[in-house]
Amino acid sequence: LSRQVRERLKKQVVEMKEKFPGFRPGLAILQVGNRDDSNLYINMKLKAAAEIGISANHIKLPNTATEAEVLKCIASLNEDPAVHGFIVQLPLDSDKPINTEKITNAVAPEKDVDGLSSINAGKLSRGDLGDCFIPCTPKGCMELIRQTGVQVAGKRAVVVGRSKIVGAPMHDLLLWNHATVTTCHSKTSTLAEEVGKADILVVAAGKAEMVKGEWIKPGAIVIDCGINHVPDSTKASGKRVVGDVAYNTAKEKASYITPVPGGVGPMTVAMLMQSTVESAQRFLEKFQPGKWNIQYNQLTLKTPVPSDIEISQSCIPKPIDLVAKEVGLLPDEVELYGQTKAKVHLSALKRLKNQPDGKYVVVTGITPTPLGEGKSTTTVGLVQALGAHLHQNVFACVRQPSQGPTFGIKGGAAGGGYCQVIPMDEFNLHLTGDIHAITAANNLVAAAIDARMFHELTQTDQALYNRLVPSVSGVRKFSDIQIRRLQKLGINKTDPTALTKEEVNLFVRLDIDPGTITWQRVLDTNDRFLRKITIGQSPTEKGFTRTAQFDITVSSEIMAVLALSDGLDDMKKRLGRMVVASSKRGEPVTTDDLGVTGALAVLMKDAIKPNLMQTLEGTPVFVHAGPFANIAHGNSSVLADKIALKLVGKEGFVVTEAGFGADIGMEKFFNIKCRYSGLRPHVAVLVATIRALKMHGGGPAVTAGVPLPKEYMEENLELLAKGCSNLNKQIQNAQMFGVPVVVAVNAFKTDTKAELALVVQLAKEAGAFDAVECTHWAEGGKGALALARAVQRASQTPTNFRFLYNVELPVVDKIRLIAQKIYGASDIELLPEAEEKVALYTKQGFGNLPICMAKTHLSLSHDPERKGAPTGFILPIRDIRASVGAGFLYPLVGTMSTMPGLPTRPCFYDIDLDPVSGAVNGLF
Repeated sequence: LSRQVRERLKKQVVEMKEKFPGFRPGLAILQVGNRDDSNLYINMKLKAAAEIGISANHIKLPNTATEAEVLKCIASLNEDPAVHGFIVQLPLDSDKPINTEKITNAVAPEKDVDGLSSINAGKLSRGDLGDCFIPCTPKGCMELIRQTGVQVAGKRAVVVGRSKIVGAPMHDLLLWNHATVTTCHSKTSTLAEEVGKADILVVAAGKAEMVKGEWIKPGAIVIDCGINHVPDSTKASGKRVVGDVAYNTAKEKASYITPVPGGVGPMTVAMLMQSTVESAQRFLEKFQPGKWNIQYNQLTLKTPVPSDIEISQSCIPKPIDLVAKEVGLLPDEVELYGQTKAKVHLSALKRLKNQPDGKYVVVTGITPTPLGEGKSTTTVGLVQALGAHLHQNVFACVRQPSQGPTFGIKGGAAGGGYCQVIPMDEFNLHLTGDIHAITAANNLVAAAIDARMFHELTQTDQALYNRLVPSVSGVRKFSDIQIRRLQKLGINKTDPTALTKEEVNLFVRLDIDPGTITWQRVLDTNDRFLRKITIGQSPTEKGFTRTAQFDITVSSEIMAVLALSDGLDDMKKRLGRMVVASSKRGEPVTTDDLGVTGALAVLMKDAIKPNLMQTLEGTPVFVHAGPFANIAHGNSSVLADKIALKLVGKEGFVVTEAGFGADIGMEKFFNIKCRYSGLRPHVAVLVATIRALKMHGGGPAVTAGVPLPKEYMEENLELLAKGCSNLNKQIQNAQMFGVPVVVAVNAFKTDTKAELALVVQLAKEAGAFDAVECTHWAEGGKGALALARAVQRASQTPTNFRFLYNVELPVVDKIRLIAQKIYGASDIELLPEAEEKVALYTKQGFGNLPICMAKTHLSLSHDPERKGAPTGFILPIRDIRASVGAGFLYPLVGTMSTMPGLPTRPCFYDIDLDPVSGAVNGLF
């Protein structure tokens, strides 16, 4: 009979897999200790699960496990969506005191396929048989009784034993199948008399052959659940297994009787498998695989649209642990930072590695005005439309903003209007401290550089060696990072006493050339007076001064490393490869040479975990990394994108944003980020505004903090059509990479219908897959529905993604290709310093790195005043620098500052804190 049950279950599992490819019922068996009998039973269950096609996972805790450790493991399994059935193998074999009832009740009732929790037991006792799990042994007994063909209803049933596992639930099960039930136990004085009345007898007393054959009513059905060992000299083990019923005499009177062994035992295992399959079926009815069960927030739109901070604070965010659960993250993969933000552990990516990726969408823009054209707002609007309105699995992946612009001239970067990441004050300020970790790590490197130069200038080789490799308790030993330096120098020795004087000299002397130092200190504040400083002025530095500078933190190479790393190990390697200067021999000096790699990794170990937040409408957002878009690649992290693509599933969407215009952020997204990540985009969304296109058509200058000239407030189709040359060029730029382009025309209230229609028409004529008007700033996701549908359609078209250049090309050729193909230049011109760097980096082995152009974002050319789509210009390359750890060379086109300054009236004038509520006011 149990074999028949298993065959039936096997067919059901096959049907599930056919209907839901990749799905398998999951069973978890938690064992504490190492009892032989438990191991035997578990192996039987694992074997049955494998035969049926159930994915069974045996979790074994040591017998030293505490109650808290067991409960923690149960909590994790409760939350695992791949586990549909979950049992705790009893008894618990632990040296520590553990409350068994507390443990069994900790199992989620909907996964409690053993039916031992109080909730399932309560439902059974009330007769809710269709809404609970029944303990496997009584369930197996009932199945055996049914197979006899005897009607249970109206029969007299006797259950001997009242345990929670068999006796008590067996009583309830027979009762709700309409038998008249008597329960007997050790205190029953008339046991033989009661047994003699039974049409159906179930015995689970735990006493060998306690029920005698002569007690049994002729023709009765006898179910023996007992397993007892009695002495038997004829057996090799000296004992044999018997039941609670004297089988040899009982079988002469019973119409049906279960043998021991081989009766109830196989049915118990079969029923465990049946309950697991039933649980998986219930899961499929409630949750479609790959489809999130997510709660969206309803927006209450107001006209006129309130300030960003008012909108943000008017919305009550969902608890972030709920958001994590909704998207399929497990509790031990989420590290809460309060109620509205959390970090996600990289273990999630490992768990989901076999899941198919979703559709990958990048949001970019035309060449912007200084005011920006709404890429962040469009990114949020698009995910709100796809998620809250079209009910697709969708994640936004955005950069973390620097506090410099937040308190400077730009303000926040959480989107705007009814398309925001919330809470916007948390988003725009410290978040979870990633930028502060980068500041600390960066400045540790800077301190190590100057300290090393100072010590080398003031000490002999032997003195340096004695301090770098000190004797501890009479033993000298190289650290791991020092062994790596020795190997780099070609010194294959591990005994500190074995180095020659020449080898000691090579080892202790980095011999940094101060004029080649490219590593600067950083601060996440706009402070123009730190752009050039003199360090080392204290008398204790003995006159060793040099000119240096502070950059803003997000320009640090460590930020770019964070954004491009695909794991802890990769990040550590990239951190160690960062080149900070050259030696006087012209050799690159790295952070690994400085001995600081391990310390940097420790400082960055939490920063590498993506930050989880949400939009106004309740769709999930990863906020992670915020590299500059000029001297770095200007995109959020590879890790956030990879985790999000797994979480959304094959039919879902991940929408990420590339900084600045398509000629900068998008080009680097394709040529740098996608090259390192191995990810391939499905759609590029190009954001355009009437305002910016009029500027490109010859309109007057647009200046932050100054009212727009009247040309931007009135309809002017001629000016607009001329400015669409920039839109056309950026569409062509995206198409060079083989990706379909959807143009999102971000509508402002001053735009006319004729202007919007003209841009849509010209965009389509230029080769865009589609172009749509968007009103998401004022309407939230509803205003981006047309965009969302266009992105859905575009994502279904075949792509032929390709890089613009082969990294094996010479450095100059790669720069020329970007200048000519993307910017429209006729050629490039390398100034002497840039020519020297090409030769240096090629000699040092960095010539095969991708190119990350550092130029103005306000023009396709190097001149911010040249609007539209200029051609025929020569692009001047002033200098070239290397971010070897991040993995690119960045040519400098013109001059730019990596430390912004504060304007006359910074944003912080409008920012305040309510001392009573603690609410942030004025942040925009």
